[in-house]
Amino acid sequence: MRFELMLPHQIRDAIERNLPVLLPLGVLEYHGEHMAVGMDMLAVTRILDRLEQELDIVILPQFAYGAASYAVERPEGAGSVHVGADKILSIAEEIFFSLLRVGFRNIHGFIHHQTENFTAGMPTDLAFKLAGRQAIFRFLETQYGEGWWGSDRMRDYYTQHDEGIDPFNWICVHPLMDEEITQKYPFDHAGMGETSLMMALAPEVVDRDRFGDNSGWYTESAKDASAELGEMGVGLILDRLKELLVRDAT
Repeated sequence: MRFELMLPHQIRDAIERNLPVLLPLGVLEYHGEHMAVGMDMLAVTRILDRLEQELDIVILPQFAYGAASYAVERPEGAGSVHVGADKILSIAEEIFFSLLRVGFRNIHGFIHHQTENFTAGMPTDLAFKLAGRQAIFRFLETQYGEGWWGSDRMRDYYTQHDEGIDPFNWICVHPLMDEEITQKYPFDHAGMGETSLMMALAPEVVDRDRFGDNSGWYTESAKDASAELGEMGVGLILDRLKELLVRDAT
């Protein structure tokens, strides 16, 4: 279900069923001369399009204005749009806080940009991770007042924490491809791995005739990309998402 298309009774039903609520996160960034600047965003949204056919989920409108940085290419004529993490943080917190006010308790952000070292984090995912934590603290204090954690209602907090059902699991941010997947599928920037993903998910944004126009080292393997390899990656991602979201919904 697409959140923007839902009627209030459908929203209440999703809350009652604790359906996963998914926020696609991405950036607009140069991905070589052969591929669209929205690649990171499209990887998430097109995967969720497929996931929607297999699971009952709520998909929120995408957030595409992340901290792309200009590390790959200057923006002039190349298309990268960078919004600093400090600016994103306040917007992200308001988004998450509002979703908690609506009643959702199974919220997940998914991002593909700069997630090769997700534990340490990069600006966009760190901003959303911090925003999620701050939104939860703010929401709990708004609902229960100061001292909420020390009150009797949280007596079983550590048990909940061990079981993964404490309030700080209401909002989670995940990489689209975790370490287990990247051990099986090439993780790169505009190379064979990402180009193959787009050939499988959004072939209209890959122009094979432009491979020769690339000059960056990171695009050298793009010529070896294939839709078949991309479909393998898509399968790995979908299997992981289904396992993750079914587990968190129980």
